[in-house]
Amino acid sequence: MFFFFWAVTFLTFYCASSQQPSGRAGHAETQMLSQMRESNIVLKEIRDLLKKQIKEITFLKNAVMECDACGINPGATGPGITMTVFQRSCTPNPCFPGVSCIDTTTGFLCGACPLGFTGNGTHCADINECSVNPCFHQVDCINTTPGFRCNACPPGYTGPVIKGVGLTYAKANKQICTDVNECENMSSACVANSVCINTQGSYRCGPCKPGYVGDQTSGCRRERTCSNGQSNPCHERANCIIERDGTAACICAVGWAGNGFLCGRDTDIDGFPDERLRCSDINCRKDNCVTVPNSGQEDADRDGVGDACDDDSDGDGILNSEDNCVFVRNVEQKNADKDNFGDVCDNCRNIKNDDQRDTDLDGKGDLCDDDIDGDRIKNILDNCRLISNPDQRDSDGDGVGDVCDSCPDIRNPDQADSDHDLVGDPCDTNKDRDGDGHQDSRDNCPTVINSAQLDTDRDGLGDECDDDDDNDGIPDYSPPGPDNCRLVPNPGQEDSNGNGIGNACEGDFDKDLVIDRIDVCPENAQVTLTDFRAFQTVVLDPEGDAQIDPHWIVLNQGMEIVQTMNSDPGLAVGYTAFNGVDFEGTFHVNTATDDDYAGFIFGYQDSSSFYVVMWKQTEQTYWQANPFRAVAEPGIQLKAVKSTTGPGEYLRNSLWHTGDTSNQVKLLWKDPRNVGWKDKTSYRWFLQHRPQVGYIRARFFEGAEVVADTGVILDTTMRGGRLGVFCFSQENIIWSNLRYRCNDTIPDDYDSYVIQQSQLRA
Repeated sequence: MFFFFWAVTFLTFYCASSQQPSGRAGHAETQMLSQMRESNIVLKEIRDLLKKQIKEITFLKNAVMECDACGINPGATGPGITMTVFQRSCTPNPCFPGVSCIDTTTGFLCGACPLGFTGNGTHCADINECSVNPCFHQVDCINTTPGFRCNACPPGYTGPVIKGVGLTYAKANKQICTDVNECENMSSACVANSVCINTQGSYRCGPCKPGYVGDQTSGCRRERTCSNGQSNPCHERANCIIERDGTAACICAVGWAGNGFLCGRDTDIDGFPDERLRCSDINCRKDNCVTVPNSGQEDADRDGVGDACDDDSDGDGILNSEDNCVFVRNVEQKNADKDNFGDVCDNCRNIKNDDQRDTDLDGKGDLCDDDIDGDRIKNILDNCRLISNPDQRDSDGDGVGDVCDSCPDIRNPDQADSDHDLVGDPCDTNKDRDGDGHQDSRDNCPTVINSAQLDTDRDGLGDECDDDDDNDGIPDYSPPGPDNCRLVPNPGQEDSNGNGIGNACEGDFDKDLVIDRIDVCPENAQVTLTDFRAFQTVVLDPEGDAQIDPHWIVLNQGMEIVQTMNSDPGLAVGYTAFNGVDFEGTFHVNTATDDDYAGFIFGYQDSSSFYVVMWKQTEQTYWQANPFRAVAEPGIQLKAVKSTTGPGEYLRNSLWHTGDTSNQVKLLWKDPRNVGWKDKTSYRWFLQHRPQVGYIRARFFEGAEVVADTGVILDTTMRGGRLGVFCFSQENIIWSNLRYRCNDTIPDDYDSYVIQQSQLRA
């Protein structure tokens, strides 16, 4: 390089000097020619030297590049540390950006390449982390300098966006994309009531669900055939059922009301639609109280607003809370006897009677009626003042007529009945071999379950164990039977239409003058319609005065019950006993006050033996810790009550407590969701009880949605009994649109449940 610089300088100087002027032209020309020859010689030598210098420079450059490429590092003291042969210090920094440089006595040292790079410190190249496939197989991997990045998971999958630096990180943190179940998350585009099939990264729509017809284009609608294959004439929100005579009937589904051919929304589930339907049936009329169940649609002032939600029910300008005659106009509010009822609505104007009881429904309250039961025998002479008995028969001579005597053959003038089973204590043996709630001495089938005690021919032998129920000489089932009118005498067995049902009982099987289509028990002439107007009050905590007893009001001809007070635990129990039964109703707490128990009972045999379904709103410890601390959890519970003590503090706390209580209560099922009832919200329940096999199942709806289902439960603690409602410390409870039906048919899910349980035990 030095020689190259000298040669160029010399050449420049020489050329400049050769251009100086001369004294004599000839001599000058000769001298110039001589100088030019010498210059050419010099220039040739310089050109040769330049070529040689260029070759040396090129050789040195290639040698340096080969050393770097091959890792030959003269003077190196360790891997990745290089000492250059051209630069002997760290100023300026000869290392890769971000790499440290250390001066040494023999040169400089470069540190290791940064994370995500590979090289010797002087030269560093980016590592391609995508080479180890860190991303989900359907996701692009983007190599960055340094590091890598995985794009988002593809549609139909969920997972993180991964990014990082280095092969170790890429191998240890591979992107995972999980399939999204569009069917479970209700994010699919399948039409309602169709089958959704989840696939990896997507889903596909299948056929309509069972009970629906159509496709993904036209939609899925309820199948228009009934279970017997007949054409279904029902509204899409109605169920088609087959009557005893084989004809189809339409019943609006829960949360809907109408005549079945037309159904409209029914917010309070009381059997009347929110808006009027274009049909003439009574259940097509607009609900006069849309948000509060009132299945009787009572409207005292006929203003179109039902009493259940009318602040001034009688329209006299005085609010119900201040009116002493809520349903009868009485602006003056006169009240001679100073009870809770004004003169215009008081059935005993001059005698205080806050219960207004009127047994014979003659308009005169019992306290001022000289013939309470209306049998034309004055109370002072009547041996059954509350039950009509013109014959005044009194077999045991205790002054209590047989029809109202809890022990008609044993003297018991005080009529003591400590267990509230309608059997007086002196004659109550509590021996009941078949467990149907009737002691053997009074059971017309003591070894056969028949809680209903039906005895059609009144021969003293219950139908369940009587081969000829109607005593017409034709056996019920065996030859020469079966009897085509099992409950109606027809020895001729006439059957004009040949349908297997005799002419004598066609359309009214039990001949109770209520046609089978509306008869709740078509094979029991003693039970025709749902009716709780006659009921027994059972107080479950009779001792002390911590709370008052329940106050029951019965409406809608016995199909609605209201309990108004914050009371001790208590029951309102109907007098009709059932074998197999379906029991349904609407439950509604019409207040935002308190958060306690309400429910219903079935299988009632006495005040120590019954099933109770009870619903608590919130968790709470009972305020009386004696005889033990009782804690109630929110949610629905199904309990079998079999108390050794009967009504009192032990049973009271056992009912309050969630769980089993020895010798008192057994918890059969509890809603695992622990969800309490909501204020001013209507719920519909459906109970099935088949005591002959111990089958129990209850379902609960809020509107059209199922909120709880006990599933199949098998329990034989009570083999049948009476129905009723239950309350415990909760006021303003409405049980509306109550319905019960005799039904001994074993549900389809019973057999499958029994098989499943036997397999689990095996």
